[in-house]
Amino acid sequence: MHNINEGQFNPMLAVRIIFLVVMDAAIITLSKFAAIFIRFEFSFAAIPERFYFGFQEEIVPSVIITLCVFGLFRLYRSLWDYAGVDECLRIFAAALLSTVLNIFLNKAMDIFMFRSYYVMSFMMIYLGVFFLRFSYRFARWSRNAFFGRDTAGKRSALIIGAGDSGNMLIKEIERNPKAGLCVRCIIDDDTAKQGKYIHGIKVVGGRRCITEAAARFDIEEIIIAIPTASPKDIKEILEIASGTSCRLRILPNLSQIIDNGTVRLSEIREVKVEDLLGREPVKTDLKTVMEYVGGRVVAVTGGGGSIGSELCRQIAKHNPALLIVIDIYENNIYDLQQEFIRNGVNADARYLIASVRDYDRIYEIFKKYGPDIVYHAAAHKHVPLMEESPNEAVKNNVFGTYKTAKAAAECAVKRFVLISTDKAVNPTNMMGASKRVCEMLVQQLDRIYETEFVAVRFGNVLASNGSVVKLFEKQIACGGPVTVTHKDIVRYFMTIPEAVSLVLQAGAYAKGGEIFVLDMGEPVKIDDLARKMIRLTGYVPEKDIEIVYTGLRPGEKLYEETLMAEEGLSKTPNRLIHIGKPIEMDYGVFLKQLEKLEEACEKNEEDTARIMKEIVPSYSISDTLKKI
Repeated sequence: MHNINEGQFNPMLAVRIIFLVVMDAAIITLSKFAAIFIRFEFSFAAIPERFYFGFQEEIVPSVIITLCVFGLFRLYRSLWDYAGVDECLRIFAAALLSTVLNIFLNKAMDIFMFRSYYVMSFMMIYLGVFFLRFSYRFARWSRNAFFGRDTAGKRSALIIGAGDSGNMLIKEIERNPKAGLCVRCIIDDDTAKQGKYIHGIKVVGGRRCITEAAARFDIEEIIIAIPTASPKDIKEILEIASGTSCRLRILPNLSQIIDNGTVRLSEIREVKVEDLLGREPVKTDLKTVMEYVGGRVVAVTGGGGSIGSELCRQIAKHNPALLIVIDIYENNIYDLQQEFIRNGVNADARYLIASVRDYDRIYEIFKKYGPDIVYHAAAHKHVPLMEESPNEAVKNNVFGTYKTAKAAAECAVKRFVLISTDKAVNPTNMMGASKRVCEMLVQQLDRIYETEFVAVRFGNVLASNGSVVKLFEKQIACGGPVTVTHKDIVRYFMTIPEAVSLVLQAGAYAKGGEIFVLDMGEPVKIDDLARKMIRLTGYVPEKDIEIVYTGLRPGEKLYEETLMAEEGLSKTPNRLIHIGKPIEMDYGVFLKQLEKLEEACEKNEEDTARIMKEIVPSYSISDTLKKI
């Protein structure tokens, strides 16, 4: 049931309330007189005068009391287009209570009425008020049942799901002509429902019938109304439905429906790329994270970026003593600051402009604010760009990390968490190689300092800055073509909130020196992803939107790995987080190699890749850098 906002005057609402009050008063009066008329076998002459006079004496106060009771039960403040069992019960309770009060009123006024008078008047008041409230819905049902649905100018729709949510959705569509939809058929896997009708609409079959039903009924829009379905089921349904040229939409999750008590068309959303992955929701131990972050001073470098900003959002929810957001790019950090203000985030935060390459500036920040935990998310990450500017990748990723980590150790930070990437595993590009050196750095620093240094490694995140998903969305919006580097290229994907929640969880597990590896689920074929995204927008791949294969970019792999073969794996309490065993290395040799690498990149020499190969033997130098 939905209540109208009582704080605002609504002329249409006032007219409706007046109409209902007048009609209710008429129903009450007629019901009470009809009870007397029926009792005396429909003969006015047979009615004793005392009942005439009793009726005349009690009717005005009785009507007033009954209308007040109706108001108390909110019979004038409900949207009756949504009415259901709850409203029926409230009408019944209101009629019953008013009848009981009427009995006491008559006794107080010394008015005698026969017993059946109260029973019959109660039943007639209840039925009269019930039919008055439900008359519009009944008329609409009758029109649909006997004259068919008004389909003029409406898009034909197919609903997947014949349960409570599907039922609510159909009712909402029918009561809302502005939706511009006409439901033509329903799909449900429950064989007991197939062949039956809901609101006059047939359940034509299970999910395997989606394509056939879409063609048979000329469907333009498919809405998935199964909020309790698993991500795997949603993925399978979408894969079938995306074979049509229909627009695809989906109901919100179950908690949203429970909160609202009904389904509203405004809550139905477009299908997202995350729905195509079919991943089970990532679960984290919030209590552990809260104990780890809550009440502590936390710093995030690269705090304005995709991962860094989401880290800040989730950390802010866990009551840190202070959140320090560090970024070199002022626009990103400004946007995050304004977002926090707009959303009423009350965490104490400082927004600081600084470069991780500047040791003195980072040291000054850490010394002043004394962070307990540092999340290092600042990095250059675009593979092709870093192949063209390898020295910048080294300066920012390797030595930016080294300077930030050194400052953290010197300022007695308790824990330093490096955000790494699956591209660090057997790297084929400078970006991946630089992140592998970062992992080696934090492992070595953990052995020297009391600060606990750890790294968390994961793959691609959906909708991050520069991600392939955003590129595809822009290309589709422009009418194509959509560019895919290779037909067989695959990647691991995770949503930004999922990845960050696991980063926080891994940080809570850290003891020092670990490389945490996040389980990214099943790999996704980029070509399939592009085709599904095209279909989600109602286009047909290769027909409406062209797909062009551009070839692998410099340093790009067909398949990303998440763990080096020699590292091994050990488990953590969270099944999606594993620990890779550190690779032993000679710290003295490693330090000399770093000095050599720093000298080369500072002078912008051309043999940076060769020196990197000495540090990371598994690094395969790309053809682009071989030519330098």
